Amino acid sequence: MGKDETAGLSVQQAREMLRAADLRSTASRLAVLQYLANFNKPLSHAEVADALVPQGYDKSTLYRCLVELADSNLLSRLDAGDHAWRFELRRTDEHEDGQHPHFMCLDCGKVTCLPEVEVKIVPSSGKKTGMMGDVTEIFLKGHCTECK
Repeated sequence: MGKDETAGLSVQQAREMLRAADLRSTASRLAVLQYLANFNKPLSHAEVADALVPQGYDKSTLYRCLVELADSNLLSRLDAGDHAWRFELRRTDEHEDGQHPHFMCLDCGKVTCLPEVEVKIVPSSGKKTGMMGDVTEIFLKGHCTECK
């Protein structure tokens, strides 16, 4: 899973998303939205910066954009427990019913989406429910096929 050539986002679509979120349409925000739209997996700030800094964008500005876009619910911000947030474009079809699960390889650290996987959390028989609260992220960890 990686780059998805069919998932692009036009400048106009990105501007409309920003307008709907009451954010100004800046070149950095547009670039971040358009870049993330090309991937079907969450990307770290470093991965986004590696692609956009050579195009003239400032690394710290890109980080602020990622955080602002996540705070405005245009992006999902994922914490895999490795001290590196990852961001992905919130696509209405994938995010309507909450977050989809993700897989993280313990060897290479790659994180991929698992939209085709359904995870159900069912309390053990006789146990009280409600103690857990709302589940917002599900990460499955293991060894990817490339590292296995």
